[in-house]
Amino acid sequence: MTENGNFKRRVRARAAKTGESYTAARMHVLQRSANDAPREARHLRLAVAQTTYADDPRDISKLRRSGQEMRLLMRQAREAGARLVHFPEGTTSSPNKRIMSEIGPREIGPSDWRRFEWAVLREELDATRRLARELGLWAVIGSVHPLTPPHRPHNSLYVVSDRGEVVTRYDERLLSNTKISFMYTPGSIPVTFEVDGIRFGCSLGMECHYPEIFSEYERLDVHCMLFSTTGGVPANDLGFAAEAQGHAASNRYWVSFSLLAHPGLADPVPSGIVAPGGRWAAQCPTDGMAAIILADIDDNPGDLSRPWRRKARSGLYEPHCVDGDPRSDVRDMF
Repeated sequence: MTENGNFKRRVRARAAKTGESYTAARMHVLQRSANDAPREARHLRLAVAQTTYADDPRDISKLRRSGQEMRLLMRQAREAGARLVHFPEGTTSSPNKRIMSEIGPREIGPSDWRRFEWAVLREELDATRRLARELGLWAVIGSVHPLTPPHRPHNSLYVVSDRGEVVTRYDERLLSNTKISFMYTPGSIPVTFEVDGIRFGCSLGMECHYPEIFSEYERLDVHCMLFSTTGGVPANDLGFAAEAQGHAASNRYWVSFSLLAHPGLADPVPSGIVAPGGRWAAQCPTDGMAAIILADIDDNPGDLSRPWRRKARSGLYEPHCVDGDPRSDVRDMF
């Protein structure tokens, strides 16, 4: 009864203000109520993986095993109902800087990328692409992406659609000192893509340390950030995990946190998915073994925090500032 009474008062108020008939005013109020009603959230089941660390791209057998493991996890993800599976940095191979060093292994120098078994990598990536089409599953895969010699490769994430097509690629932009000095060519642009109405952004390597990367993607309206890293250094892993939670909380979006598994590492940090409030929605086991974990994510349409924070950053407070008031300007008194 109260709700109906409020509706009638809104109709009469509009009719009095506009001069419309009660019927016309009622139609406009109904239309506005329909437009103001929150839409239903879009959902997607996301799988995040941790895969076995492999650091020697000269070793054909290791490249094959990495590909086989990745495809096994893809099958597990699809059987569990996932629409997208997110893999770590260097899923196919994470080249060791000492193995690649042309003056190594005792010294680190420019990488000799002729040592990489590129043809084998391409075969494994093609097999993975075909499986994505067979399963109807999106996959985001960490890999090295060769450029035209003598340019160094990119450190990248391939985005493979459920049709088995490479729809885009993200290249790490903010590289470590070793990577930029001896190994890779940096990328230059952010990359987003959509699956079932959910918009994803990509980040890689050590970029979790840079909040500007994550705030940039907030402005690009992503609903979930896919951050891939190698892991393996406990201090870095703990920092990255805490930062992933902070980015999710401050930007009010999901963060998928995927890193390589390092068997035998003490107190490993597992892959996982962080909800927009900053809590872990799911985490892989901490046994250092290859695994996936799943969570149902959404585009969070009813969240008021994100639009408010955008408004607060857009000059909202400037008209309310006071100039020339000594009670405001003088700072050394109560």
